[in-house]
Amino acid sequence: MRAIGGLWRWRRNPLRRATDLAEAWMALAALLLILLAAPLIGVLVGGAAQDALQQAVRDQREARHLVTATVVKKLARSPLDPEPESASPREASSRVEADWTGPDGTEQHGKVIANLKSPRPGDHFTLWTDEQGRIAPRPLDAATATTHAVLAGFGATLLSAGFVEGCRRLLLWRMVRRRYARWDQAWDRAGPDWGRTGTGS
Repeated sequence: MRAIGGLWRWRRNPLRRATDLAEAWMALAALLLILLAAPLIGVLVGGAAQDALQQAVRDQREARHLVTATVVKKLARSPLDPEPESASPREASSRVEADWTGPDGTEQHGKVIANLKSPRPGDHFTLWTDEQGRIAPRPLDAATATTHAVLAGFGATLLSAGFVEGCRRLLLWRMVRRRYARWDQAWDRAGPDWGRTGTGS
């Protein structure tokens, strides 16, 4: 709104300088870019991120498999593990040695994290593996992918708006410096005679 007001104020003002009008037009252009171009960039970036992340979700779901493992023995608790009394149900897990069969039929054995609070030999739990039965992270779910895409779009919008405003401020700073330099030159020319009787007559 200040940009529009600036343009209106300098419309027919006899004291208007070319730089005053340029500043007002620059502010208006920056405002329009922030209101129109930045959200468009955010939508495009968010859409591209959504497509890429949803493809990653599909790829991970095809490549990762949920298998059932059997506890062989419980391992000593790591200092990084949460205390059993203070752990939430989501954190209730233990390090165990376990056996499982991979999707390709191979027998696997290893140390894993079991989602069991008090595992005993013979207990069953599920874990994610790749095609060869190696431990793999849980695949990304569609809702999390969408959240990441929305955040990417929002971030791109903010970065674009910040870039436009930064460019506007840089140009304004250069214009003000140039104006001060011109004032200094004009003052240097007028300075020696300023205030003397009969100067300019």
